[in-house]
Amino acid sequence: MAEPQLRWWEGTLVEGHGVASGRSSSSPYPAGTIALQTPHFAAAGLDLSPFQPATLNLDFGPSRWRLQHPDHCIERLRWTDRHPPETFSFWRCGLRRSAAGTAVLEALIYYPHPETKRAHHQPQGLLELLAPPRGPLRPGGRFALGLDPRRCRLIQPARLRARLLEFLKFRVLAAQDGFFQDSDPPALRAWLAQHWSEACDLTDDELLATLQQARQLYTEGP
Repeated sequence: MAEPQLRWWEGTLVEGHGVASGRSSSSPYPAGTIALQTPHFAAAGLDLSPFQPATLNLDFGPSRWRLQHPDHCIERLRWTDRHPPETFSFWRCGLRRSAAGTAVLEALIYYPHPETKRAHHQPQGLLELLAPPRGPLRPGGRFALGLDPRRCRLIQPARLRARLLEFLKFRVLAAQDGFFQDSDPPALRAWLAQHWSEACDLTDDELLATLQQARQLYTEGP
């Protein structure tokens, strides 16, 4: 099967917590969490030896990432006795400096699932990356990240909600309250998947809030 064409997004390098690399003096893991996790990942079939045992943190805010169908998912990995097991997902990607003509490096998105992670949570617009060894980098640098858009997409929730509201307008005007008879999240997602799948990138709460807004704007009052 042919490799998917990558889509490129630009982000800004930001300072991390210093826990993945072990640079933070307050970290309980002086060796760094990546170095400690690497043998456990290897035992689960994922070789991280080509990558530096630290993360690059790229900020794409205020947008947020929708990540699905990872290349690797390692569930309930017990890599330390300091907290319960964690689940990790990884996506292959291309990484290069934003300047034209720079070489593309093979990298990985490193994603500890927030529902299993105790501390050091990241904003939804930030990605942690594992990359090959490289020279010193400074926060503020611009990098481009190449990803399979079928599995990794950067979305702007406010803009997407506004577009969904416009998409619903004439449908609600025509059907009035009848449009909302079967509007629980699963039914709404099934309908959107057939008619405008991009809106499925919104959360259930965002979908329901937009639906309520459409009801207020486009149905006739009593």
